Amino acid sequence: MFAMLVYNNDLYFPKKNNMHHLKIGDKAPEINAKDQDGNHIGLEQYAGKKVVLYFYPKDNTPGCTVESCDLRDNYNYLLKQGYEVIGVSADSEQKHKNFIKRFNLPFRLIADTDRKVLSDYGVWGEKKFMGKTYQGIHRTTFIISEKGLIEDIIMKVKTLNHTKQILKDKKLISD
Repeated sequence: MFAMLVYNNDLYFPKKNNMHHLKIGDKAPEINAKDQDGNHIGLEQYAGKKVVLYFYPKDNTPGCTVESCDLRDNYNYLLKQGYEVIGVSADSEQKHKNFIKRFNLPFRLIADTDRKVLSDYGVWGEKKFMGKTYQGIHRTTFIISEKGLIEDIIMKVKTLNHTKQILKDKKLISD
């Protein structure tokens, strides 16, 4: 684990991180967080159900919107296959509410403003974009079994076809 420092009234995570420290077969880290409405959300609420836990960088950005809308458009099918969907980003509850309302998202979003869940799942770390290096969320999806074990980790998310990617990996659909 790494130390957390406070910098400019914000959380700062040193460069050393535990990116992708989880692996298939591991017990999924417990979640103790708030959703878009300020309600507690934890994996214990989903015991006996499969969970698609998707981490995305930011509400209302092009890739994150496409990914979330793909999951929205296929939400009923995912439910029929036994999956629950939960999104996670560092956005506030209010930003999540606006995102849900704007795009009619039917699933809960975790407002991980303190980045605890992001850290526990190893998706917060160094990123590079247009020559700049910064700390941010690595778009990653964890498929969690009914027993709370990680069944799959998708690190190369295809935002436009993410549901198909999730289901293909579970051999529930064919190309």
